[in-house]
Amino acid sequence: MKIKLIIFSILLSVNTYAITIGKIPKAVSISASDGGMAVDGSTWNSSGIKDKVMIMFYVDPDEKDTNSHFSKKLKEQNFDKTKVGSIAIINLAATWKPNFIIEAILKEKQKEFPNTIYVKDKKSVLVNEWSLHDDSSDILLFSKNGTLLFYKSGKMNDEDIKKVIQMIEDNI
Repeated sequence: MKIKLIIFSILLSVNTYAITIGKIPKAVSISASDGGMAVDGSTWNSSGIKDKVMIMFYVDPDEKDTNSHFSKKLKEQNFDKTKVGSIAIINLAATWKPNFIIEAILKEKQKEFPNTIYVKDKKSVLVNEWSLHDDSSDILLFSKNGTLLFYKSGKMNDEDIKKVIQMIEDNI
């Protein structure tokens, strides 16, 4: 009985930090020492996920193409940038590729897509704090008040894509 209680307590503590659909995730920061904003290294804070419907890509650089079909569909929708925003957080801890190369690519991406917020995560902060999947391509959708509406780890299928696009339209 004592062992069951210990195992239950461990499982409960592990899931305490997991994100939950319908809830606002706990506030998390990614400081300059942990990566920070791609352009200038300043701290990124999840409390900024508000005032717009926000789509977040949390991606291992080795999985960068996993959901490119979804990115293309989103772009085709041409959502009003004042109502829908995007965040791309790159999990640098999940790759063998040198950070300086990825950081240079991110700076160019930021110039190419100025409306997307690019963030570097050198220490898998969101894996540890929100229990996102490591070594993956995670897609998260947040409402205007920061409530998590959708979460998918791995490749988005056609049904997922339709669902997310509809959720964005419903929450604008």
